[in-house]
Amino acid sequence: MAGITVEGLSTVYPNGVRAVDALDLEIADGELFALLGPSGCGKTTLLRTIAGLEGATDGAVAIGSRDVTRVQPGERRIAMVFQDYALFPHMTVSENIAYPLRVRGVAKSVQRETAAKTAGGLSLGELLNRRPGQLSGGQQQRAALARAVAASAEVLLLDEPLSNLDARLRLEARTFLKKLQRELALTTVFVTHDQAEALALADRIAVMDAGRIRQLGTPREVFQRPADTFVANFIGSTPMNLVPRGSEIVGVRPEYLSAAPEGLFTGEVSIVENLGVTSLVTLDCGDDQIGYIVPEDEEPAVGTTVTVDAPPTRVLRYDRETGLLVR
Repeated sequence: MAGITVEGLSTVYPNGVRAVDALDLEIADGELFALLGPSGCGKTTLLRTIAGLEGATDGAVAIGSRDVTRVQPGERRIAMVFQDYALFPHMTVSENIAYPLRVRGVAKSVQRETAAKTAGGLSLGELLNRRPGQLSGGQQQRAALARAVAASAEVLLLDEPLSNLDARLRLEARTFLKKLQRELALTTVFVTHDQAEALALADRIAVMDAGRIRQLGTPREVFQRPADTFVANFIGSTPMNLVPRGSEIVGVRPEYLSAAPEGLFTGEVSIVENLGVTSLVTLDCGDDQIGYIVPEDEEPAVGTTVTVDAPPTRVLRYDRETGLLVR
């Protein structure tokens, strides 16, 4: 197994766009690491540059102690699962899983044995003779993961691996993927635009924007103390409330606010949105709208006036000019 080191990495396209901009990053051996950000932030380009599918304009990439910046993808000891799984449609599941071994010239008997063993661990044992077109989306995802595992790579790279699954399958696959990564103790980097997916899966998260990392930390750190207003807006199933106050911006998550006799914000209830076991209540507070979460059956009526407050440790302050967290 091996960690990943990125030093001063830049990837610049011929039109001058800096997809990755002088980026430094350390990913630990055995870590499950997320590259998170909106479309166009550079996360997929960074992943593909680590894989060798994109050339680095400047800087270096190392896997373990080996500099692989100019090494061909096939010699980097990495395995990659693409967003569309990239399974060969004319091959069976067994043949797809064994393909990396076939390329390396491994004996056919070893190919079959490895494919069967890997497939069995991913509940694909009864599907070895089927082709991708005969599989469900979840089964195709597992087949693509099995192929990556069978490659005996040092690093596993995943490009939006769950995006093609429906909501229920995505939840099941998320649990499965985290369990598999723990069992393999394989250094894994996955790209996603889904912040809930990153928070649920990753040991650490790099939130990216315009080719740079805005914040690097554990899911708890990134959720509870966003480094700037960009991260605060991006992370969370409901956006953080960001309200200008003098020379600063006050930030507090809807989950940390509750009704109180007096507090941070007072306004009129304009919208109540059912989220299942909770509801999101929106208050009109002059020029600002404030959201807060209430348990089901405790929703205030639209038109009523409500005051909300939060524990002092949950209230953050951001510099109004730079957007940076005031420590």
